[in-house]
Amino acid sequence: MPDVALRSAQGRWVVLAATLGSAMALLDGTVVNVALRPLGEDLGASLADLQWVVNAYMLTLASLILVGGSLGDRLGRRRVFLVGVVWFAAASLACGLAQSSGELIVARGVQGVGGALLTPGSLAMIQGTIAVHDRARAIGVWSAWSGVAAALGPLLGGWIVDTISWRWVFLINVPVAAAVVAVGLRHVPESGGQPRAARAPFDVAGAALAVVALGGVTFALIQGGWVPAAVGGVGLAAFLAVEHRGRNPMLALGVFADRTFAVVNLMTFVVYGALAAVMFFLVLQLQVVGGFTPLQAGLATLPFTVLMLVFSPRVGALMARTGPRPLLAAGPALAAAGAAMLTGVSGGVSYVSDALPGVVVFGAGITLMVTPLTATVLAALPDAQAGIASGVNNAVARAGSLIAVAALPAVVGLSGADYGDPAVFDAGYRAAMWWCAGLLLAGALVAGALLPSRRDAAGGTGAGPPRTPPRPGGRGT
Repeated sequence: MPDVALRSAQGRWVVLAATLGSAMALLDGTVVNVALRPLGEDLGASLADLQWVVNAYMLTLASLILVGGSLGDRLGRRRVFLVGVVWFAAASLACGLAQSSGELIVARGVQGVGGALLTPGSLAMIQGTIAVHDRARAIGVWSAWSGVAAALGPLLGGWIVDTISWRWVFLINVPVAAAVVAVGLRHVPESGGQPRAARAPFDVAGAALAVVALGGVTFALIQGGWVPAAVGGVGLAAFLAVEHRGRNPMLALGVFADRTFAVVNLMTFVVYGALAAVMFFLVLQLQVVGGFTPLQAGLATLPFTVLMLVFSPRVGALMARTGPRPLLAAGPALAAAGAAMLTGVSGGVSYVSDALPGVVVFGAGITLMVTPLTATVLAALPDAQAGIASGVNNAVARAGSLIAVAALPAVVGLSGADYGDPAVFDAGYRAAMWWCAGLLLAGALVAGALLPSRRDAAGGTGAGPPRTPPRPGGRGT
């Protein structure tokens, strides 16, 4: 197993490749929000179509990200990561060339498959390549720049939509992917991988049932109807049964016997659902009700970007002194206050007095949370399971985002072409922000009440004494 120092040239290349790849996928998850209104008008899309433009990507990403993590552990993390990057670029090209909302939705679903292959591999490459004493800092750098990419989405998307075309929010991925492949092939060593004779049969049934479960639930939330909801429920039950009884499960449910791993993933589901919903609604609200251009709406989120860039690495150092629990509780609580403040964004909005304070407080809370959450999840399982640990957490985060974006518009009474009616959308937006604040507070309570007080969150961070890596499905000591 490689043991590369972060400050070495190769260590920096590894982090660069991992960060660029994951940033491309994360950026695409947020950049699209700014382009929704222009592409909706261009393609004649309804609000449900816009939800599917977001959620087709999230659906395949959330459903298959465990497959990506498992394949990386089996076949080699660099190999699967680079396949995902190429796949993502090809699907992005199809998105940029789509001529109808249906074509775009299908291409977005294909794009999510590429994201599912590359996303868990980005963190697993760091965990499996960078020396133990450097991992917390490397994860902090990854968190900072990946978070910046997600936050830059609205800004970059707004500039592209205003100056070129909404199509280029997808086409820009192609040259970025080419750079990632070049760096990965030249500078990133292979990690993980099992000899062909040692590889167990792949869990095809589990992967298929995950798609059925999430797909049914998502369809029911967006389109309505009890049949897809029932299909999703049955699919979920069957998935859990297959993973529990199968000889070679994609997701060994025993990993959730580790208390920290289980609690942090529960928190991830709630908090990342709120995060996705805040970004979805805020950027639309600024355009539909506030009268902002796409570029102005993107610029409105710039403080979020700056906070993530400047302070995420420092949060990793702070975690070494405090342990992860205080930060994982304080971060979502602070973000909840920011979401509540953002309810003041309405017609005739003053950015400085009405939007900026909420964006800053919300961004500060998310910044406090991201690095400790990522490091804690990866450290909860042995290094050999870094891919599956990253895959599970990413799947949970994307599932939370998927369900929140699918469900909240209906919960707050929005449907059809309501994104074109400022009065109707304004009322729905305010209700959605209060829902997001409640979800963030719930995440804070989960972390504060259920996580151990101190834990070695990232191997050598100083957050607690070294612990024996847990057996798959067992508890650490």
